[in-house]
Amino acid sequence: MFDGDVQELDTAELLSSTAEHHAEHRRLEVRLIVHALRYADLHHSTTHERAETPGSERAIVLGGAGCPSISEFAAAEFGAMMDMSAGAAAAFIGQALALRHRLPRILAMVLNEEATPWKARQIATACLDLSEEAAAIVDRRVAGIIDSVTPLRLKKIVKAAIWQADAAAAEAAAQQKARERGVYIGRSNDHGNKSVWILAASGDVIRFDATVDAIAEALKALGDTSSLQRRRAKAVGILADPTYAAAVLAQASSLSVSTPPRPAAASASRHVRGSAEAASPAVDPAEPGIDDEADRDAPHPGQTELPDPLDTPVRTRHETCEDSDDSEPDRAAQRALAARLAQIKQQAHSNTMQSGGRSPGRTEVLVHLTDHTLATGSGVLRVEGIGPMVAGQLGELIGYGPYLVRPVIDLNDKVSVDAYEIPDRIRERVALTHPVEQFPFGTAETTRRIDLDHIEPYDPTGPPGQTNTSNLAPLRRFSHRVKTHGRWSVRRLDDGALEWTSPHGFRFRVDHTGTRRIDKLMAGSTSGAGG
Repeated sequence: MFDGDVQELDTAELLSSTAEHHAEHRRLEVRLIVHALRYADLHHSTTHERAETPGSERAIVLGGAGCPSISEFAAAEFGAMMDMSAGAAAAFIGQALALRHRLPRILAMVLNEEATPWKARQIATACLDLSEEAAAIVDRRVAGIIDSVTPLRLKKIVKAAIWQADAAAAEAAAQQKARERGVYIGRSNDHGNKSVWILAASGDVIRFDATVDAIAEALKALGDTSSLQRRRAKAVGILADPTYAAAVLAQASSLSVSTPPRPAAASASRHVRGSAEAASPAVDPAEPGIDDEADRDAPHPGQTELPDPLDTPVRTRHETCEDSDDSEPDRAAQRALAARLAQIKQQAHSNTMQSGGRSPGRTEVLVHLTDHTLATGSGVLRVEGIGPMVAGQLGELIGYGPYLVRPVIDLNDKVSVDAYEIPDRIRERVALTHPVEQFPFGTAETTRRIDLDHIEPYDPTGPPGQTNTSNLAPLRRFSHRVKTHGRWSVRRLDDGALEWTSPHGFRFRVDHTGTRRIDKLMAGSTSGAGG
């Protein structure tokens, strides 16, 4: 009804048009679920059909108990057509299958446009580990209220229904949570910050907190004028080097203006909820059946998710301290402090080496920046494993220790070897050229663990130099298996981009700007050629 220029609509008409388009958007979401179900049916597979060749395709179950298995590689092509990774596509197909085979009432509500599709898919994911019988209980309890309550309230109702449906599993999960301990690193945000989530014994956390406070107070005594929370954040970096931390505490304690560190026992008097106080890092959901490589940044096996930020304890003592002012500190004072800390660190390690101690461990941080950024101190740089940062953050990234500047590598040089094995010098060049895997809509960063695939398969009887920077592309293990055993083909274009062709003839261009679909190859489309 309202397909013209929105600039011509008044407020009432604009609101009506908004409702129309929202309804149409939901209808299209429903159609995508229906398409995913049909696609799964076309790629139904069974476990006994699995080939014995290592790395070849398997039959996997994506939606939970009671769902049919499908061919493992099928998600790659479906995802490419939806502009998403194979892992995200596998999750989408699994949600659709779970709705049909485990949550039929919820699916009926979705098909009748009485329930929002994305909410239904989230419920399917929440019930993934339930038995068919338990999932059926959740289905009966929540089918009629998906769109009548807020998303937050719906999440709580679904959680309660899951616990009621399988009390034994809920109790086992609670016990497992009580046993979980570890330190997890979240992904970097847009401003170069990383979060750390810690779950440890209460006594250990209390003592750790007291040490962080002691170093924060030591920094204040040494002239740091920033707020307490900023000094506590800096203390984490200092604690990473025990020799340096001890020297900072010793230097501060020798000053008459130093404030005595708060005893660890005093920390026990404050309220601590759970085993630890920590930030909750944002992590991507696991890609079921897609990637078999471990990721230290993700929860360990047996831990399904990190705590909801809404459930994370909130500090009260530190936020009410008298020096919690968050105003910008004096830059000249900060530069003087940095020089003083660098001297303390250097002297501490020098003393350690002279007394026969061990040298500090090396930390490698790979920073990519232009000569202009380096000369002017302004601009944007890229840090491997973190992402873009502004040049002003380089100092705090490197810290107060010595650092090594590597020479510039000319990526125009074509380096090759005659062997199948890939030496480090070639691996580094490929990683610098392609910081992200080169499969359509791939998401994996090019790390030292990622596979480097020979675009033109290596031939032991072929010419020399087949392992070269132009014939290698980084692929995560799943993508590598899809390319080798899944009937995908790839070729290098003259401009350096890769052209991938899916099993059903859809072509995708992958270059430094990302992935774009080219077209569909039609049989006989080259009519007139030949002769």
